[in-house]
Amino acid sequence: MLVGGVGNRLLSALPTADLDLLAPDLQMVTLDREEVVSRVGDHTEHVLFPHSGAVSVMVDMANGQTVASAAIGREGAVGTLSVLGPSPAAVTTIVRAAGTASRIPAARFHAAFSRSPAIRHVVQLHFKAVLIQFQLGGACNALHPVQARMARWLLQLHDRINHDVLPLTQDALSQMLGVRRTTVTLLVRNLRASGAIRSVRRGEIEIDSSRLAAVACECHDTMRLELDKIFSTSTAPSRVFDLPIR
Repeated sequence: MLVGGVGNRLLSALPTADLDLLAPDLQMVTLDREEVVSRVGDHTEHVLFPHSGAVSVMVDMANGQTVASAAIGREGAVGTLSVLGPSPAAVTTIVRAAGTASRIPAARFHAAFSRSPAIRHVVQLHFKAVLIQFQLGGACNALHPVQARMARWLLQLHDRINHDVLPLTQDALSQMLGVRRTTVTLLVRNLRASGAIRSVRRGEIEIDSSRLAAVACECHDTMRLELDKIFSTSTAPSRVFDLPIR
């Protein structure tokens, strides 16, 4: 059972009749920190709708380097691109902050997707939200200093878990930013000196979100405003899902 009424925004936006198409096949699962949800080349077996926690979408390069292209929390889903047709996953998705999610077999989701205009609509909302992250993130990676980009990523994760203590290692930040660990160490030192990062403990980074926002590029605010604009089209009340946790 979910605690505190937290729910996935896509599922919450569905009318009851359309949610009922999914409900018999939805199962609540835990998302463990650093769990690899999918790898490049995997066949998509399930679609996940996070209720809490955060997942990063990673692009893997041929030389072994990686960079994060999007963050997904309770506003989105993982695996929905599979509705476009069977194809191997083009990205890797990794849980950065532990949480819970509703999981449904991809085949069952596809069947409901084909029957329900409302489900197709919320998937379109999700696609728009992720596309904005891809577009702005690509420009940000090319044009903005790495310290501003790191501040943006820390704030994006903060938005999704709503806590100032972020469950991140410097190695994870290195993977997400596509830079060396030594670069991350220097950036963390600079942000600590400015007060934007309060402390760094084993596997945790405590931030001051207001000071961090002053360091981040405008992309964070733009992404957040665009996301709010997208979801303002849906006025369905939030629902709490009472499903067994696996």
